[in-house]
Amino acid sequence: MPEAHAITAIQMMPDALTVVWNDGQRARFPALWLRDSRAEDRDPHSGQRLVDVADLPDEPRIRAARAANGGLELEFEGESSASHYAGEWLREHARAAAERRPELGTNLWPNGAGRDAPHDHAWLEYAAFSAAPERRLHWLTRLAQDGIAFLAGVPSREGAILEACAQMGRVAETNYGLLFEVRSVARPENLAYSDHGLGLHTDNPYREPVPGFQALHVLVSSPDGGESLFADGLAIAGHLRSTEPEAFAVLTSTPVPFQYRSADADLYAERPLIQLSADGRITAVHYNNRSIAPLPPSSTTLAAFYPAYRRFARLLREPRFQMRRHMGDGELVVFDNQRTLHGRTAFSSQRHPRHLQGCYLTRDSVYSEIGLLRRRLGDDRP
Repeated sequence: MPEAHAITAIQMMPDALTVVWNDGQRARFPALWLRDSRAEDRDPHSGQRLVDVADLPDEPRIRAARAANGGLELEFEGESSASHYAGEWLREHARAAAERRPELGTNLWPNGAGRDAPHDHAWLEYAAFSAAPERRLHWLTRLAQDGIAFLAGVPSREGAILEACAQMGRVAETNYGLLFEVRSVARPENLAYSDHGLGLHTDNPYREPVPGFQALHVLVSSPDGGESLFADGLAIAGHLRSTEPEAFAVLTSTPVPFQYRSADADLYAERPLIQLSADGRITAVHYNNRSIAPLPPSSTTLAAFYPAYRRFARLLREPRFQMRRHMGDGELVVFDNQRTLHGRTAFSSQRHPRHLQGCYLTRDSVYSEIGLLRRRLGDDRP
């Protein structure tokens, strides 16, 4: 079968070549990248590499190049065998990662107060989510892009959250078990299990790794109080970066200790409140005022850290960033626990019992499920 995007022209230099496809698209490939990407150096069954970068020539040079069967055939100087590259494969790798994998894109929503969950975020009836893989793929992709998504009509019975989340990825077991109960108890070990309102926060920054996604399922909602709050931590951190760069720099470079202790757990980890990638992108927010532990009193960063910490905390209280939702029975929300902060308003369990169940999903498994669904639906992108 001919390739959908066949190579029609080549412009070759010893250290690189430019490929032109039949629709006019073009891309430049360095010789080193091409030599490192040979299909002949991969196991034909698993696709895993058979050579290490130390095995490659320091400066590979292209001796000859020609279009063949819609793809590309190359000869490198000093090597006797030709290398083959599919035209479609080259085209896919010429695209940015977010183009090849839409779930890697990020849709910021700094205007939380102006958003309506069913209208502005992925919202789907549970029956359709379970029955239609195409709609599930779209929902999961939006979850990854927005950092939050909602299901309605999930049966209001205990354990239903695990059945729903099994279609999203893998549930991570913690000291709370596979799922945890969010309802008021006497002498709670965690304030989530009380009637108190909770400010915006991310869960479990004291774990290694921090839970990737969190799901909450409403079994019994309270008609008076207990309203859910959500905010885009990446957008708020970006706002701080643009308005107060010095405070932002402090929060990205100061390791903060987090701790949780109970009868059956003693957890501790250090991480910055705002986390950056190697290229400076904001990739995560870790904020939990209930589990932050004291910084060393001798630390030379205290004088700079506390004003920056206080400024970020006050931003999280600003209503303009907060999306509010009174979630009803059977509604389930999933959100990126390293991006989307969540909280709730206070309520009275004596007047109106309130019961949610929650669980955590590993980050990699959610993205894997998106990739597997795309593959099953025939939209596989290498």
